[in-house]
Amino acid sequence: MELVSILAFLSAVAWLLVIGVIALVVVRAVRSRGIKGVGGIAGGGLLIAGTVVLAILLSTLAAGLVFIQPNERGVVISATQGGIRNEALQPGLHWVVPFAENVIPYTIARQTYTMSVVPEESDVFRDDAVESRTSDGQIVHVDASVIFSINPEEVVDVHIRWQNRYINGMVRPIVRGVIRDAVAQFGIEQVYSTHRLELTEKISAELQRRFEMNGLELVDFVVRNIAFSAEYADSVEQKQIAEQQAQQAAFVVEQRRQEAEQARQVAQGVADAAVIRAQGEAEARLIQAEAEAEALRMLAEAIGQNPDILTLEYIQKLAPNIQVMLVPTDNPFLLPLPSTNP
Repeated sequence: MELVSILAFLSAVAWLLVIGVIALVVVRAVRSRGIKGVGGIAGGGLLIAGTVVLAILLSTLAAGLVFIQPNERGVVISATQGGIRNEALQPGLHWVVPFAENVIPYTIARQTYTMSVVPEESDVFRDDAVESRTSDGQIVHVDASVIFSINPEEVVDVHIRWQNRYINGMVRPIVRGVIRDAVAQFGIEQVYSTHRLELTEKISAELQRRFEMNGLELVDFVVRNIAFSAEYADSVEQKQIAEQQAQQAAFVVEQRRQEAEQARQVAQGVADAAVIRAQGEAEARLIQAEAEAEALRMLAEAIGQNPDILTLEYIQKLAPNIQVMLVPTDNPFLLPLPSTNP
């Protein structure tokens, strides 16, 4: 806060002023010329005393006033309350016993600790990926980030246990150990494919439990990347190539099968069409024959009832285009009529 900074600055200026006044008094005293305007040596002593009192007052105010930021809590190291206050200071301006109590601020904002194979991305600026061994003996390198914060209610306990070493002394070892233990429960293929989400959830649950035991709150755990040894990466690549070739062969076989099935269906369609056409022609001939038989039957019945119909039919069959024909009077027909008797 500006007030605390201003008081600290004025305190420093006051002490510099005390030193300056003392030096001036000493120099004038050595020269035995007194201090004009302040009553000689006595006036100089009063001036020194006044500046000292002002410096002490400003220093006391600067040492006693403490401002805690909204994202902080203050741990009070006290010489009068058993070494440390039981409660942390909340955000705002506070008064502590000057020179007998000291305030150590702790941030409660979210913090991120990253362990990565890329030095520029790691908090320790080196290859810091977690080397772990799977249940089937394969080595993997896990890049991960953990997001956490100090529990505001347990700031004092965190200070007592870890002071300012809680990141390197607690967060880092716990995270690396939990990752190794979790990876050891899965096979290599499960780690990078089918059970990766389950692996992340298992690590998060264990980290949350361990952090709560040490006064921290887990916000999130992120698996950034999982890398394998060069030998296993080569074997995975060869396996993928073999799987792709097998898939391509299966695709060709399936394509040929579909083509054969299509040809079979076409042939079956042609055969079915021929059968249907033959059945249609047979049914047509049957219907035609039945119609002709029925016509003959009806014609026979008509001839039986009227024999002249046969003569008419005979004349019509002689020449379809002849409308008039002359015959001798003694022979009514040129040709003999067929007999109507059976």
